[in-house]
Formats: sequence, C-alpha cells, structure tokens
Amino acid sequence: MAKEGAAGGGDGGMSESVIRKVLVSYMYVAVWIFLSFSVIVYNKYILDPKMYNWPFPISLTMVHMAFCSSLAVALVRVLRVVDLPSSPAMTPQLYVASVLPIGALYSLSLWFSNSAYIYLSVSFIQMLKALMPVAVYSIGVLFKKETFKSSAMLNMLSISFGVAIAAYGEARFDLRGVALQLAAVAFEATRLVLIQILLTSKGISLNPITSLYYVAPCCLAFLVVPWVFVELPRLRAVGTFQPDLFVFGTNSLCAFALNLAVFLLVGKTSALTMNVAGVVKDWLLIAFSWSVIRDTVTPINLFGYGIAFLGVGYYNHVKLQALKAKEAQKKAAQADEEAGSLLQERDSHADRKTDNQA
Repeated sequence: MAKEGAAGGGDGGMSESVIRKVLVSYMYVAVWIFLSFSVIVYNKYILDPKMYNWPFPISLTMVHMAFCSSLAVALVRVLRVVDLPSSPAMTPQLYVASVLPIGALYSLSLWFSNSAYIYLSVSFIQMLKALMPVAVYSIGVLFKKETFKSSAMLNMLSISFGVAIAAYGEARFDLRGVALQLAAVAFEATRLVLIQILLTSKGISLNPITSLYYVAPCCLAFLVVPWVFVELPRLRAVGTFQPDLFVFGTNSLCAFALNLAVFLLVGKTSALTMNVAGVVKDWLLIAFSWSVIRDTVTPINLFGYGIAFLGVGYYNHVKLQALKAKEAQKKAAQADEEAGSLLQERDSHADRKTDNQA
C-alpha cells in the first residue's frame, strides 16, 4: 500500500510538473503576442497621417536600430549578460560574408514593412503577411533548402488565392502599400532562408541579444543611404518638428523587448509554436483594427483570409508532422546505437571469458 501511495504521489508530481511547463509556455506565448501586437499598433499610430502623423518610416526604423544597438552593446560589452559565439568565432571575414547580407535584407524588410502602415490598414497588412510561408517555401526551393513537392505547391497556391480574395475585398486598397508590404515579405523570407544558409549551416547560433549586437548596427548603416536621399530633405522642410522622447523611447523599448520575447518563446518552446501563435495574433489584430481603430473589414476580406488561414494552418500541421518524424528517427538512431554498443560490449565480455577459460 505504501508503494502504491508513493507511486500515486509521483504521478501527481509529474502531472503538476507538466501542467507547470504548459502554463509557462502559454505565458511566453502571451508575452510575445502582447509585445508583437503592441509594436505593430504603436508603429501604425506613429506613421499613420490620421494619427500621430510622423510619416518617416526610415527614420523610425533607424531610431529602433540605434536604440537596440546601444542596449545590445551595453548588455554584451558592459554587463556581459550573454557571451559572443566562440565556436566558430565571428571573424571580420565571417561578418562580411554572413551578417552583412542578412543585415541588408533586414533593413529593407523593416523599411518597407513600416512604410506600408502609411497606406494600408493594420488588418489588411496582417492578411498580406499570410503570404510569408509562400515566400519562404518558394525561396527555399530556389536556394535548394526545400524540396519541391506538388502537395506543398498546391498549399502555397491556396494561401495565395485566399490572400488575393482578401485583397479584392479590401475597402482601402492602395497599390503602393501592397507593393511595399509584398516587398517586405519577400525580403524577410529571403533573410530567413539566408540565416539557415549563412549562419545555421556553419554552426553559428545567435540569440536575439547577440543578433542585435551584430545586425542592428549593420541595419543602421544600410539605412543611412536611403535616409539621406529620401527623408532627410523632408525632415529639414518640416523644420519645427520636436520629437516626443516618451513616444519614441517607449516605442523603441517595445521593439527591443519583442526581440527578447522571440528568444524566450523559441528557446523555451519552438519556432513552430511562434508560427501558430502568430496566427492567433493576426486574428486579434484584425479584430482590434476593426473594433478600435475603426478600419473597414469586409466579408470578402474575412472569407479570403479564412481560406489563407486554413492554408497556413495546414502548412504548420505538415511542419509539425515532419518535426515529429525527425525526432522519432533521431530517437530510433540513438536506440540502435545504444543497442549496438551493448551488443559489442557483450561480445567483448564473452571473448574475454573464453580466453580466460582457455
């Protein structure tokens, strides 16, 4: 009876531990959704001509990068919260070959994505972002990081079809905004694929703090060129504008905190969890855009995004199954290796026994 009670207590402890892990995972998801939601709405508020009316997306992105660079340097060099990668170390040659292309693409992605908020509603931008799996898969196939499959391509076409319907039903359709957002999706997808090719394949692992330490100054440098020609003359023409330190400071702090939340979410759960959480965030943003910002969301919008949502859901399901299969294959290989080691050890023991008898 005592053993049964102990066993029951052990099961109860295990269940409590599992519940605690699940609750912690949900907390990471909730924090990431809240911060991502806040950054998107905050950027929209600053850039939209009908709200704060500061339509300078390159300048806003540069403020973010300068703030993130400063904090990252302080955390790495002064407070030494995290260590820089050492195996392999980030040499100047590796930085130029790997980080610079990623930084260039990231700066373009942020610039065009922020620019789209001037022309499009938050809800429609989230619908266009549903094309991210399509872009990542297509570019992955182009760079031979993904295998072409007819079923996967049909899924990509279904997502594209749904987004096209949503665009057809958009009340505030603006071709400039759509072009900017699609360019942002293309640059971001290329960046994600290049991270796998240029960093992950070389064994370089960067968390968001070290990523910002290397990438944010690079982004800031790349953005200076278009800023000088596109926005600096307009800022000089405004002349009397006095930046609100509270608005821009808290906005930049939210952007930095979002990067830390990404690290926690991916590190404690998985990138797939973030993809699924992203779908939830998109629906929340669409609801917020319709109910609070009073953006027009038409039934055709929702119908089209519903089709795209199903396609993205199926994409995540396929990724989950592939991940499970990979884990099962890895465990089977480990079991075979352990069994082989035990068999070899048993044979070696039998040989020694035979030699002793002889």
